Amino acid sequence: MKIDQIYTGCLAQGAYYIESNGEVAIIDPLRETQTYIDRAAKDGAKIKYVFETHFHADFVSGHLDLASKTGATIIYGPGATTNFEIHEAKDGEIFELGNVKFKVLHTPGHTQESSSYLLLDENGKEKALFSGDTLFIGDVGRPDLAIKSDLTKEDLAGMLFDSLRNKIMPLPDDVIVYPAHGAGSACGKNMSKETSDTLGNQKKVNYALRANMTREEFIKEVTTGILPPPQYFQKNAMLNKTGASGLDEILEKGSVPLDVETFEAIANHEEALILDTRKQGDFKDGFIPNSIFIGIDGSFAPWVGALITDLKQPIIFLAEEGREEEVVTRLSRVGYDNTLGYLKGGIEAWKKAGKEIDTIESIPATQLAEEFKSGDLNVLDVRNPTEYSSEHIDGAENVALDYINENMGKISKDKSYHIHCAGGYRSMIFSSILKARGFDKVIDVAGGFKAISETDLPVTNFVCPTTLNK
Repeated sequence: MKIDQIYTGCLAQGAYYIESNGEVAIIDPLRETQTYIDRAAKDGAKIKYVFETHFHADFVSGHLDLASKTGATIIYGPGATTNFEIHEAKDGEIFELGNVKFKVLHTPGHTQESSSYLLLDENGKEKALFSGDTLFIGDVGRPDLAIKSDLTKEDLAGMLFDSLRNKIMPLPDDVIVYPAHGAGSACGKNMSKETSDTLGNQKKVNYALRANMTREEFIKEVTTGILPPPQYFQKNAMLNKTGASGLDEILEKGSVPLDVETFEAIANHEEALILDTRKQGDFKDGFIPNSIFIGIDGSFAPWVGALITDLKQPIIFLAEEGREEEVVTRLSRVGYDNTLGYLKGGIEAWKKAGKEIDTIESIPATQLAEEFKSGDLNVLDVRNPTEYSSEHIDGAENVALDYINENMGKISKDKSYHIHCAGGYRSMIFSSILKARGFDKVIDVAGGFKAISETDLPVTNFVCPTTLNK
């Protein structure tokens, strides 16, 4: 038997490849399915099952494409309804894979159809639990993402309490927990950077598995401090429920090199968004006017999903040479399938054609500290509310990047703004959006709060979270 965790850092997502005696199961696959197919071919094995723990909200799954290419059966838990053929499993149902077995544990709470898959080894011993978004390392799934449900988050949290106590916690302590996500995912609020652990250790360290915790205490703790989900979550969940296009045709359409004239024509006549995925330092020094920066080397896909509100938005992009297909792939992971091509030759081709270039002023934190002494500045802290609450520059206003579209009314084109985040990535995204919307007095603070904390700028500490962005 072989268990491989295939972890994707950009999404903080874990898919799983389990092989036994020539048969393979894939759990929670990403959209780029060739990785799994190639791995099975290398092992001389056949993909038999695609197990889905629930309707994922933070990425578009590859279940339909994988089943189409391999003949594998798609399995969801009880209550799952789709627009395509699946096997809707019963609670406790057993699936044989080579010399091992999977037992379905219906564990509603994160969503109603959420299910965990218990792996029984060749001797029938309970070996591993693929817990999806029911149980994370250090946390549990948020209970507010069920699509088209008349249940409240408190109702779902109560279901989650029962699922954990009745289905998961009674399992042996040496069972290894393999969740669908780790730190950085918006599917929970307190996930560990570790991507697996024993159940016994989680009973000791995970706040949600405290032995003496009451149902009421659990509901309160799990529902407190949840930030609103990114706007694309519900849309991705619906795509996973109704069926998304195969990746091959999306790559073919999106990985097209465009000359300067064609690129400009598409931007002007098809209302395409120009997305610049280069490094933030390269972007600030020269970019196409009205383009938006979201760097491929950061948490690219989640920020695209949070900020671009229409999944069908036509997109053309700039990328570092050789990374064009990567950009299209990572856009597709969160459902942005209408990519129409990239600028051949990049920004240098644009300059050579004599086209207009824009820039963003960026200053070091030491300069901000000096300017702060000489007069009032409008400082925008674009970190999330909990980061801002922990520590921020005296007088800084918190307008989190996550909620920029809801908070544009707080920003005036007549004012000059110094903008910072934690390290510089989010502030450059924020600055690019303001520039694209006609805000010219934008100054980025390089290095973010990390650099600011090394100056003598006055800071304020809070213990209670701010409500400015809610």
